[in-house]
Amino acid sequence: MNSHFYYKAIEPDKSLNDFVENIGMFHNMSDKDMEVVLMPDGRIDLFFMQSKPEVFQIALIGLENVPEQQFIPANTLAFKISFKPLGAEYILQTSIADILNSAKVLPQDFWNVTNDDLKNFDTFHSKITKKLQELLPKEIDERKRKLFKLVYALNGEIKVQELSEQIAWSSREINRYFNKQFGLSLNAFCKILRFKASLEHIAKGRLFPELNFTDQNHFIKEIKKFSGVVPSELLKNTNDRFILLSVLKEQ
Repeated sequence: MNSHFYYKAIEPDKSLNDFVENIGMFHNMSDKDMEVVLMPDGRIDLFFMQSKPEVFQIALIGLENVPEQQFIPANTLAFKISFKPLGAEYILQTSIADILNSAKVLPQDFWNVTNDDLKNFDTFHSKITKKLQELLPKEIDERKRKLFKLVYALNGEIKVQELSEQIAWSSREINRYFNKQFGLSLNAFCKILRFKASLEHIAKGRLFPELNFTDQNHFIKEIKKFSGVVPSELLKNTNDRFILLSVLKEQ
């Protein structure tokens, strides 16, 4: 990865597994803006960012279903929580349907995190873990928990009707829930998870479908839909523009 860009992410405490994918950070240590391509990954990110000593911002980034070119400002330091969909619903207690492919700025006193908390990642991690555990719900709809466990375990390779039968929840109600809460259908979310799983193969140089794509052309079409480029171009990852792929290559 770019020597001027540092990225770190660690898995959460087991008590948070249904709600949080990881807690992490990145730092653009260069004095120049960094061009990146954000690709759909099925996560909702809560960022605590500082780009200049006097600028501290907290932002919630919704799900994405298209790639987006962005610039990380010079000297930006960001600590983040990457939520799974249930985390947005039960920890943040909000619908994110209105920020699909978008974001919203949160109050600067959100969760009492300040720019001083960005001085040490381990301290931030401990503080945030404690806060998240305090916000854990006492009850959760077990249909939703089971739905996401199945979807994640199978990298999205399951039909809505099959899920419906396994968790005793109608397909119509499932899709109504997804669209109202997350801004897209379950089928669309499953395709994002399949794309994300395919990135792990591409990062290793395997440019052919290993999941349930119809054929090579379908595979190429889906990869281009979510990344903006064909698999071979994605693998090249010129200037480490595709951060998610760069991270996977290092694992």
